[in-house]
Amino acid sequence: MQQKFHRPRALWLTFGVLHLVILALLCPLIFSGQVLSDISYYRSWAFEGIQHGVWQGITQAWVYPVGALLPIVISAVFGSYLYQLAWFLLFTALNFMAVRVLTKSAAPQGYYAAYWWMLGTAILGTVAVGRIDGLTAPMVITALLILAARPYLAAALLSLATWIKVWPAAVLFAVVVASKHRIKVILSGIVVTAVVVAITALGGGLQYLLGFLNAQGGRGMQLEAPFTTPGLWQAILHLSDTYVFEDVVINTREVRGGMSEAIGAIMNPLLALSAVVILVLLLWALRRGADVRQLIVAGSLALVASFIVFNKVGSPQFQLWLVAIVAVGLYVNRSGWRFPGYLMLAIALLTTLVYPIFYVQLYELNPAIAIVLTLRNLGLLVLLGWAIREVIVLARSDRAVRQHAA
Repeated sequence: MQQKFHRPRALWLTFGVLHLVILALLCPLIFSGQVLSDISYYRSWAFEGIQHGVWQGITQAWVYPVGALLPIVISAVFGSYLYQLAWFLLFTALNFMAVRVLTKSAAPQGYYAAYWWMLGTAILGTVAVGRIDGLTAPMVITALLILAARPYLAAALLSLATWIKVWPAAVLFAVVVASKHRIKVILSGIVVTAVVVAITALGGGLQYLLGFLNAQGGRGMQLEAPFTTPGLWQAILHLSDTYVFEDVVINTREVRGGMSEAIGAIMNPLLALSAVVILVLLLWALRRGADVRQLIVAGSLALVASFIVFNKVGSPQFQLWLVAIVAVGLYVNRSGWRFPGYLMLAIALLTTLVYPIFYVQLYELNPAIAIVLTLRNLGLLVLLGWAIREVIVLARSDRAVRQHAA
């Protein structure tokens, strides 16, 4: 039975059915000229630029890196009415690319990882197809898998993905530290960055080029962020004048008062400290002769998980970042990554229960949904701990010890 699923026909039939189901669910929006979730912002930004010359990140400050304009404008190819259809087709094409690379060698672990990736995408559903992160995640999968054979192309993909949504920078850091192709990766990244800077400069937007780095600085602790959990329970139990605040300007809900203020003040330092600690561990593991391929994936997971755990924001699409890296981990070492594979599916399921299914109940401070969110956030902490432990285990493996001794 398992062998039947490890065949191209079964794989692509599954891929086709999944994406046709997604398309069918989107059809009411497509036929009525509407769009899903954050795509409404993307469409508005695209046509502000096309029709009025107001380009986000170029003629004014923007919350995203300027490279995000690329998929946002590409999706305007069929016009405003069919913007959702174009976005879906782009999403499908990039998913096809990731699944194709995962199964190119026809190895069983590749098929397993591909099915797992599709399952994770299906569980996250609305978030996967309705946010720009759903485009960058398959780009990261593809880049990590072609890194050894085509380092320039892999680095270009990662660099482009970073200029679309910042999180792939964490993967780039891990690659630069651990890969023997680091010089090629750096050179390719410089070229992509130079092109982005040149295009931005031609538009007269250099003053906004790095504006996205400060866009989140003044925010409070978002309702779903892992370290907001104590403040959330304070609000539910009516302790310390803690409450949920709706910020209509940036369309989010934050926890104010109580522990949330003190915790929010230390998030950025903790984020920076965690990144430094993980990079030091990667360097240590590399010096001891740890398996480079496994080290890159484990390091990527550790860095990305730390970016999520020590973040003021707790958006549901963040889980796509983790799903992408765990899919690569399952490809590289299926048995060794079995635990994070199961854990990540549980995290994805809990995330979907919180948003979009019971999100209204969450900001109404329903204790049952708060428990679901608490379990999800604990899962993220466990995943981060596992990733850090995996880096240490790789450094202490028999192979690493032998190479270090030699």
